[in-house]
Amino acid sequence: MTKQQIIDSFDPSQPGLADGNIFGLPFTADQSEVVVIPVPWEVTVSYGAGASQGPDAILNASFQVDLHHQEYPELWKQGIYLDTNVVTDEWLTEGQRLKEMAQPIIKALENGEIVGSGHPLDNDRNYINAMCRKLHDAVKQQTLHWISKDKKVALLGGDHSTPLGYYEALAETYGEFGILHLDAHMDLRIAYEGFTYSHASIMYNALKLPQITKIVSVGIRDFCKEEVDVVQEHAGRVVVNTDADLKAQTFEGKTWKQQCDRFIDALPEKVVVSFDIDGLYPWYCPNTGTPVPGGISFEEAAYLISKLADSNKKIIGFDLVEVAPGDDDWDGNVGARMLYHMCGALAKNSGLHTGNKLRF
Repeated sequence: MTKQQIIDSFDPSQPGLADGNIFGLPFTADQSEVVVIPVPWEVTVSYGAGASQGPDAILNASFQVDLHHQEYPELWKQGIYLDTNVVTDEWLTEGQRLKEMAQPIIKALENGEIVGSGHPLDNDRNYINAMCRKLHDAVKQQTLHWISKDKKVALLGGDHSTPLGYYEALAETYGEFGILHLDAHMDLRIAYEGFTYSHASIMYNALKLPQITKIVSVGIRDFCKEEVDVVQEHAGRVVVNTDADLKAQTFEGKTWKQQCDRFIDALPEKVVVSFDIDGLYPWYCPNTGTPVPGGISFEEAAYLISKLADSNKKIIGFDLVEVAPGDDDWDGNVGARMLYHMCGALAKNSGLHTGNKLRF
């Protein structure tokens, strides 16, 4: 069947197809305009675990997401496809093995040991770093594969270390860009716990890419001195909007719209959105690995992303990370709905037809 024939025969008001792809959509990868690469990886997790199960939790919850989105009511017709060909069963097995290998290293550091050259665990840490680099290379190549087919590509973590290869592919394709970074943490630690590709080091590693000219962080409420030093060292390349400062501005009369306009104005022409779900208030995703009191609401995040989509900036991609399932489906439910909203913003900003906003 052609894509139009599938659209004509598909009823978006019914529950998602059990044998369909993400959101129960009936399209193949070639028929979809947006391809999402899941990376269920959390090798260097240092507090709460579960982010590697995030993509599955979001996939399972996605079948219950109503497709008639108020802002993007016809988004589903463009097609969204979850490509599971990067992190295969072999990678999942290796990831679990590496995660277990990392725990004694973390415990040794917590006990005050210096795990440097000559330490019995140093070879294990070097091996973990090498394998994480190999994973990033695989993500990079798959991202480039879909970009070469004119797809809009997004990444679904996994922990926040997972988008590095994705950023490298975008840098190779688009040249200079900025990152709109929604997070509770700066993620500017240098090789946190000795792991080059730690989830706490993603933005520091991103700064190593000369094509990333600006990082605008929103909702930050936990950081260390080392991270502040990195911000100051890069002199304006990293713009930090702490949650405390944002709340103070709100209390003193500044609207969220005004604050969003400021975030967007600070970004260069091309933008990637990096959304760590712990940027939200913890009650939205209580099982995320490193929750912190405070944050922004789901609606505030969605509004900011929609404002970015309607601006003169060009969204070239996004990642959504650190969703971890609990005993119920709540975290996956929130993650699936944010993923759908972000796909809508990416599609609309890219000039794809997503329908007119519904007004009641």
